[in-house]
Amino acid sequence: MTSDREPSLRSVVVVGGGLGGAQTVAALRAQGFEGRVTLLGAEGRDPYDRPPLSKELFERDAVADLVHEMGIDVHALADDVRTADPARSLEVRPGGVTVTTTSGTVDAEAVVLAVGSRPVVPPGWDHAALLHTWDDAARLRARLTPGARLVSVGAGWIGAEVAGVATKAGCEVVVVEALDVPLERQLGADVGQHLAPWYANAGVELRLGEAVTAIRPDDGGDGASVELASGAVLHGDVVLAAVGARPATDWLRDTLPMDARGSLAGDAVGRVAPRVYAVGDCVTRHSTVHGDVPGGHWSAALHDPEGTVRALLADLGPVAEPTPAAAPGHAPYVFSQQLGHDLALFGIPSPYDEVVLRGLPGHDDGWAALYLDGDDPQVRDGRRVARLRAVLVVDRHREVGALRRLLRAGLPLVDVAAAADPSRPLKDAVVPLP
Repeated sequence: MTSDREPSLRSVVVVGGGLGGAQTVAALRAQGFEGRVTLLGAEGRDPYDRPPLSKELFERDAVADLVHEMGIDVHALADDVRTADPARSLEVRPGGVTVTTTSGTVDAEAVVLAVGSRPVVPPGWDHAALLHTWDDAARLRARLTPGARLVSVGAGWIGAEVAGVATKAGCEVVVVEALDVPLERQLGADVGQHLAPWYANAGVELRLGEAVTAIRPDDGGDGASVELASGAVLHGDVVLAAVGARPATDWLRDTLPMDARGSLAGDAVGRVAPRVYAVGDCVTRHSTVHGDVPGGHWSAALHDPEGTVRALLADLGPVAEPTPAAAPGHAPYVFSQQLGHDLALFGIPSPYDEVVLRGLPGHDDGWAALYLDGDDPQVRDGRRVARLRAVLVVDRHREVGALRRLLRAGLPLVDVAAAADPSRPLKDAVVPLP
């Protein structure tokens, strides 16, 4: 049913040409916005999905564009699509916003920032390869021919994924990690230690606790030398810097509040300031369930635009068509394929969580790590129970769907002994609230 009032919001500019930006444009139209939509990108490509860049590095000869992957054609949905006109500055006024781009300015009544992230490149690492865009992937693939030696600096998500596919493609691979276990920052040391044997099993040399002090180009070639704090020097035909990413928000530093990493401060639906909203990697949202949730989760770019657009239209509308009811929430989610294993992480592990294993690492039927709230131990009917804060699932595909549903509504209370028993469905371990 059409509203009998004229819409008061007539223009929105979406900054960011990736999944988050495309989903925002799609959500605006799906929720009835009939005004002008401008989409600004920086890569000169239509929106595409980034996870295949590492997971399918040697399998793809074209981008995973969102028209084919998700049916989202921004050219059909937006009035003005500029894929190679990056934003340079933002001015927020009482009645609207102005985004200054490489080519000029865009005026609108609201802005949604979906600018994503940028790889971390320490000083002096300019000669290292990166993997963030399709062009990065194409260059990396061309250089990683059979017999080439790859030195990957970082045993995080990207470093591990590239190491796995490169060694399968016939490359000699060394991974250097400054911390003592792989994915220590993301999973904690107790869980990360169980991933270390995967490297040797896949034919990859893993050097833990080795800080890199410099990366220097080799004389007369395309390779580079990696100098370690221990004094050792590693030579690679390709050196990949895979030490993390930061929000691509430097151009907003004088305009909007952000933390030391550059993450914008948003509320539960991504409101950053009047007429300014953000989705995806560039914003930290406050969740009543999971606390402060930093960007970097693929699921945020996929799901958050729906709620953000609903809030935007409610704040600045009315819109021509009534908006649908709020969608269910979602737990932060990361999926990785590395070194012959599939990993799914739901929620946000904390260094203070108690970790309980569900199954045994190294067995063919997979395992999971349960992150339990260690600050709230309880005993009910002789059973120890605890709040389930996050779960890492390894090679147990049958449990992924159930966990997604389980953590959608909140952090369930579980019987610890039952939850740790892999022969029992995890949902059976949930303790009903009194």
